[in-house]
Amino acid sequence: MKGLVIKNTGSWYTVRTDDGQLLDCKIKGNFRLKGIRSTNPVAVGDRVVVEERGKRREERGEMREEYSFITEIEDRRNYIIRKSQNLSKQSHILAANVDQAFLIVTITRPQTSTTFIDRFLASAEAYRVPVYLIFNKTDLLDDDERRYQEMMVNLYETVGYECRQISASTGEGVEELRPLLQGKITLLSGNSGVGKSTLINRLVPGANLRTAEISDAHQTGMHTTTFSEMISLPSVGEGWEGAIIDTPGIKGFGTFDMEPEELTSYFKEIFHFSKDCRFSNCTHTHEPGCAVLKALEDHYIAASRYQSYLSMLDDKEDGKYRESQ
Repeated sequence: MKGLVIKNTGSWYTVRTDDGQLLDCKIKGNFRLKGIRSTNPVAVGDRVVVEERGKRREERGEMREEYSFITEIEDRRNYIIRKSQNLSKQSHILAANVDQAFLIVTITRPQTSTTFIDRFLASAEAYRVPVYLIFNKTDLLDDDERRYQEMMVNLYETVGYECRQISASTGEGVEELRPLLQGKITLLSGNSGVGKSTLINRLVPGANLRTAEISDAHQTGMHTTTFSEMISLPSVGEGWEGAIIDTPGIKGFGTFDMEPEELTSYFKEIFHFSKDCRFSNCTHTHEPGCAVLKALEDHYIAASRYQSYLSMLDDKEDGKYRESQ
């Protein structure tokens, strides 16, 4: 029996089978022995093969639920992956087989760092996942913060990423997102506290996801979403409206399984100028005749983007990962 993984709690998975059943599943014992170095070898969005078991069984005189088993993952079209923060040699897959991603960004309460944004974008580029940057909480911005946000929007739109400015709390700009979601599977990601749950509650009436206040002391968010889940968008006409994959908020974004020589191609503007470098193996850090350094000097490449590139290059060279605050 085949189906789609629509929920991952960390200990079990919910699979919607092709005939419409919802099965609670676990991974078969030998599944983890197939060289999958991941904290979650099965992710929301995966197409899987399931070995169905009886729904209930008797044990010691009591009736207990019996899980079905996931025995195989079908080939993935793509996925968004990051380095596990607790186990540096392992990965954590945020979602699989997505059509696009919405990275929710906030200028304040909490502030999303450009390093975090750039690491996420580079990982999405690696697996050819289109990304929209959704700047949330515009209702909280003062004049200086609004000017900073406009500068950020201009930076990323110049690079080639579409941006939207919204307030999930007031509803401002939210309806403009619906056409972008139509008929697609969209991953929602971002730091804790950026308003993913509030946005989903706006887009999917009845979702009733928990939300939490931002810590005044640290300006950081609380983990209100503790597992990943695919949520279908409400139907407003004929056909399938699409789905959102809600994921727990993340603090840092360590890139995984990228070679240093590949990094250039995951930064659109750096890759554009790198074609004119004197040396084909240029690292864009010190070499003579480096077109990227010249473009940086001439302000065609933003200093923040270049620093993000260097931080990722540093990760690869030293085999380390520092959290992106």
